Amino acid sequence: MVDINGQTRLIAHLGVPTESFKAPMIYNPWFAHRGINAAVVPMGCDVGDFPDFLRLVFRLRNIGGALVTMPHKVATVGLLDQASVAVRICGACNAVRRDDEGRLVGDMFDGEGFVRGVLRKGRRVAGASALVVGAGGVGSAIAASLAAAGAARIGLHDVSAGAAEGLGARLRQHYPACEILTGSKDPAGFDIVVNATPLGMRPGDPLPLNPERIDPTTLVGEVVMKVQETPLLAAARARGCETQVGTDMLFEQIPAYLEFFCLPSTTPEELRRLARIEY
Repeated sequence: MVDINGQTRLIAHLGVPTESFKAPMIYNPWFAHRGINAAVVPMGCDVGDFPDFLRLVFRLRNIGGALVTMPHKVATVGLLDQASVAVRICGACNAVRRDDEGRLVGDMFDGEGFVRGVLRKGRRVAGASALVVGAGGVGSAIAASLAAAGAARIGLHDVSAGAAEGLGARLRQHYPACEILTGSKDPAGFDIVVNATPLGMRPGDPLPLNPERIDPTTLVGEVVMKVQETPLLAAARARGCETQVGTDMLFEQIPAYLEFFCLPSTTPEELRRLARIEY
């Protein structure tokens, strides 16, 4: 366990509900192992309080940064003083730090984490086709990173058609060589299928797409972290698909987060060895 004292640097983990948070169970054992005086602390901030709270938490003298998760990733963008290219493309942010001049600087690592996980499994992204269901913060980030990694075709779907169309327009602007399709969540014919919605967090949630339409050669990925294997992943495995659980994305992006927060970095393998994840 991390020993908290007056010199501890706090990394605020902002979102709601906090019950599904896995990051403290990964970062904090590693901090303790490495003797780094820092701690990730879950902070369940409601939507209406978030704009004021984000500004106030960064007035703390011992704040080291903030991890931002649902439902605040999109709202964070408008509160930044400086945003990375990834944030501007995605319209969402999941990491914030204060620079030497006191400005709030934001970046987005969900997509990078997801793509790194796919590549670590030996899959190709360059030239591949991918379907991303969910065009919110995490879905936008994954789609942008897939395009940046050279995906040839990306399908987008969201319950809000406008969200999918808007993301599609931004992707076409920055990645004109990538074919962008919107309006359908039929997974047939895609090399990679991603559930980037919250569906699967709660018992009884409907499936985000029809698993019977998934090709057995497809890699099916999740962003849900509250359970290790969602009903979608179970159905995909039954069809013979390779799968990627939500925490894979988290382990892969943490080294980038640590560098962003100006902390020593590590490898996903070391993080996995030390993590104490509970479901």
